[in-house]
Amino acid sequence: MAIEVKVPVLPESVSDATIATWHKKAGDAVKRDENLVDLETDKVVLEVPSTVDGVLKEIRFDVGATVNSEQVIAIIEEGAAAATPAKAEPAAAKADAPKPEAAKPAAAAPAKAAPAAKADTSSLPPGARFTAETNNINPADVAGTGRRGAVTKEDLVNHMKSGGMAGGARPEERVPMTRIRTRIAERLMQSKNSIAMLTSFNEVNLGKVMAMRKELQEAFEKQNGIKLGFMSFFAKAAAEALKRHPIVNASVDGNDIIYHGYADISIAVSTDKGLVTPVLRNVENMSFADVEHAIAGYAKAAREGGLKLEDLQGGTFTITNGGTFGSLMSTPIVNPPQSAILGMHAIKERPIAENGQVVVAPMMYIALSYDHRIIDGKDAVLFLVDIKNQLENPHRMLLGI
Repeated sequence: MAIEVKVPVLPESVSDATIATWHKKAGDAVKRDENLVDLETDKVVLEVPSTVDGVLKEIRFDVGATVNSEQVIAIIEEGAAAATPAKAEPAAAKADAPKPEAAKPAAAAPAKAAPAAKADTSSLPPGARFTAETNNINPADVAGTGRRGAVTKEDLVNHMKSGGMAGGARPEERVPMTRIRTRIAERLMQSKNSIAMLTSFNEVNLGKVMAMRKELQEAFEKQNGIKLGFMSFFAKAAAEALKRHPIVNASVDGNDIIYHGYADISIAVSTDKGLVTPVLRNVENMSFADVEHAIAGYAKAAREGGLKLEDLQGGTFTITNGGTFGSLMSTPIVNPPQSAILGMHAIKERPIAENGQVVVAPMMYIALSYDHRIIDGKDAVLFLVDIKNQLENPHRMLLGI
């Protein structure tokens, strides 16, 4: 029985999708719930699993094609089995076959080598496919580090650097931006062109937070099944500060200012396709363990392509952590229609003055980029000072004071 594979129903905010990667080719056996293809939208990558066991009979759209909601993109023959290669003829049968009369050529001609089979690169993303074909690399010879073991462009480059292929060529490549990268570029330009953006800085001594984590880590992990990280401190501090400085949690809509009576905080998560910002809802009501579990779940979903569109929608404020990659200081860009974003950075031991003495402390620069149309410099500075005071006195934050 022929089963149609369709594009999932897309939300109203998403008009179409792009075929990113086929994980099967025509003629392959497929199992129920096995992912067949990745579809890339402006915001997330959607997986399309098989609904039955059978054989992928037909693929109607190649990688890079644009498809619409509920469009048929492939056909599965339910219950069919994949064709198996013909078995070699037994040696005994060959022995019984009549032998042709031997030819008597004047001189034996050298045997021609069979042409090498062309490596199958069809399931690779465009950038990786170009690299493989340009450098004549068989993806089967390369260990993949991508999702579900997929071979990435970086894997191919590392394969060449490690001696898998002789260098010397100077190839160039031109590949289209992914849908997600294109959308990121559009939103960054929208932010730059539509917001009067300014950034204020401060620094935080995280000595007490680090001491608290060291003291309570074992008990916290034993009780909650997850480690106590830094992000939960920043998320909870931001939620409390947003209560006291509601203009930082507001947004502009035409000539109106919308004040949000809740802290839906977007947490920036880096993926191999770009930055995504899943939303923690009502952080003001979440415990530290709730925040850590939610962040860990989003990070895992982002790595595996399991984020849903609703995970990324909304948000009244954003936190981004450039310190994960070693950034000491930066000016983060506001995520419209939000009006502010908090930037965390690397923790570095630095000498500071404390009670008239020079001491070495674990310090972090923090930054607040904000929409100066509605947030005055005074509000931005006071908000950062609020964050600083809470993190330098975490026991007060735990008590909500």
